[in-house]
Amino acid sequence: MAKARIFYGSTTGNTEDAAVMIARQLGDAVEYVRNIADASVEDLTGAEAVILGVSTWDDGQLQQDWESFFPQFDEIDFQGKPVALFGLGNSDGFSGQFCDALGILYRKIVQRCGKVVGFWPSDEYSFEASGALVDGHFCGLVLDQDNEEAKTADRVRRWVDQIRGELGL
Repeated sequence: MAKARIFYGSTTGNTEDAAVMIARQLGDAVEYVRNIADASVEDLTGAEAVILGVSTWDDGQLQQDWESFFPQFDEIDFQGKPVALFGLGNSDGFSGQFCDALGILYRKIVQRCGKVVGFWPSDEYSFEASGALVDGHFCGLVLDQDNEEAKTADRVRRWVDQIRGELGL
């Protein structure tokens, strides 16, 4: 059975908290959880399965730890590697670019030949536009700690149940 490595970037602590929550749900299937600011290309390439967490900042940008690491993605071949994504955004304050950073990561992983799993329904969210939409679904789990924190635990539990098999964990 494969083991996953979870990488996140977090400014306020919300994305780190979500990463830890996901790791707890996955239990022994997680090798480790690490801030992307402390990670290397080898950390990602050496993983059997990868889970990446990002929050969206300003008008749709990557969180700063991810922004710093992002150019290194061009050194990573994700060929055949399963990758699950989760993103945090604010559907009220930034409804027009809700979780756009998740879409930025998704497009880069696909460009680098990764197999993205964990698509998530968008119909239970209220927002104007999102760069994380792919064929009507989010390209990963979406959490809104600013407006829907009470839904987070259930969403994480359901998503982890879904990705466990998709990642081969």
